[in-house]
Amino acid sequence: MGSPGLPSSWLIKSDATAVYYSVPAEDLKNILTAELARESRLVWIFCTDESRTTEVFRLWYVIEEAERPEFIVLVVDTSHPESIASLYPVASYFERKIADEFGIRFEGSVDERRLLLHECYPEGFYPLRKTTKNGPVQTTEKTAPYEFRQVQGTAVYQVPVGPVHAGIIEPGHFRFSVIGETIVNLELRLGYLHRGIEKLAEGSDPFSGIRIAESISGDESAALACCYAMAIETIASIRIPDRAAALRVILLELERSYSLLSDLAGMVTDVAFSAAAARFLIIREELQRSCEMITGSRFLKGILTVGGLSRDIPDDLLMALKDTVIQSLVDLEEVFTWTLSVPSVIDRFSTTGVVREPLIDPLALSGPIARASGRACDVRADHPYGWYLAHPPCVIFKRDGDVLARFSVKGEEIRASLTLIKEMIPDIPKGPVHVTATIRDGFSLSALESPRGRTLFWIKVIDGKIDRFAVSTASFCNWLAIEHAVMGNIVPDFPVINKSLNLSYAGTDL
Repeated sequence: MGSPGLPSSWLIKSDATAVYYSVPAEDLKNILTAELARESRLVWIFCTDESRTTEVFRLWYVIEEAERPEFIVLVVDTSHPESIASLYPVASYFERKIADEFGIRFEGSVDERRLLLHECYPEGFYPLRKTTKNGPVQTTEKTAPYEFRQVQGTAVYQVPVGPVHAGIIEPGHFRFSVIGETIVNLELRLGYLHRGIEKLAEGSDPFSGIRIAESISGDESAALACCYAMAIETIASIRIPDRAAALRVILLELERSYSLLSDLAGMVTDVAFSAAAARFLIIREELQRSCEMITGSRFLKGILTVGGLSRDIPDDLLMALKDTVIQSLVDLEEVFTWTLSVPSVIDRFSTTGVVREPLIDPLALSGPIARASGRACDVRADHPYGWYLAHPPCVIFKRDGDVLARFSVKGEEIRASLTLIKEMIPDIPKGPVHVTATIRDGFSLSALESPRGRTLFWIKVIDGKIDRFAVSTASFCNWLAIEHAVMGNIVPDFPVINKSLNLSYAGTDL
């Protein structure tokens, strides 16, 4: 099915995930204006270096239309693109990333500061151009400090936090502008973990690329590996066996459960309710031990592969997993209900760190953050894949958008995931868990709901090797929510607001 108003002659290809159109650069803004009028969302912009000799690049604009299972991808060849941040504010974030990676400047850009590559990277270094070879980078002395946004006023002072933190966490810098204790502005700066993952994958064998994908962010290993595999499987027209499809769901829902349990524990820790935190972490530990029992990895690494799973999970281990899940549901219900009955917890959570629903589309927010702010969006239901095609989940959402809403949504999602696992295990079909695949040349977009939200991969294969490996994790856009969530709150509430979002630094600093 084509997109309204786009000529069929512009159609490049279509598959189960996306419909691609080649769009003249001069028509792009009018098309996006029409998409915006239909309340469509821009969820990603990425770039490919097609020419290798000239500075003409290909930009891919990924649009999510309401109640449509396929994404619309508008493809534009240009050397002088125009910024679309006036239509979709999140575009500025994507455009800054592309400028760092390819050296492209967007006309009319509202923000031309570096995003991923800090001042120590040399001028003229564009890591994702084909002319740039992968290898060590000769860094330089910083020539000028990064210019944070300034809030003017005689009573305003700045509070810098990070990038080195007191806990054993990844680096990120938070620059607060404060009057008294009230936060009036926050700017986040990441990029300290930039590892060159997308460049590293170029030239890799598509089968081995899944190991790179699952290493992007540790507590989303299964989601990232599965999303990558889905992209390759679409290129190769692979249909994985039914047992593999069901077992993938078991693994994905297990990962969702133990990841969100960590979020709950972190939130109650930051309001000094350590007893509840310990009990949430005990449940998480039991689930991660079960992960190791059935896959050999506490973080579910090494079992997902292109074509299904690398090995089967015996039925006796699945039944043992079911016993653990049943007990976890009992334990979760007790501690979750107890936590929500404590007045001091409710006092700290309620009305704190509100993310308002009108921010969801302009910032392309997703996952529990969006669902706690009134938007029932979930890739499993909106763009179903695999086993979810026949069994879409019931989407849980709240409307208040505060820490309490995010705590409640995440707790209920854990309950829903564990219940799904318990109900699926007795009915998992018999049969193989892997199908042999022959890799073809081509490209494909895949989308998946990770514990944090919408994860996207776009993979292009040429001559049997990965030519472009593009990733957008849920954290990339969702980090923007924190700059709004803290407004009007006091500095001591920042830790619990941050933990209620619990986004991945590594998932952004590719």
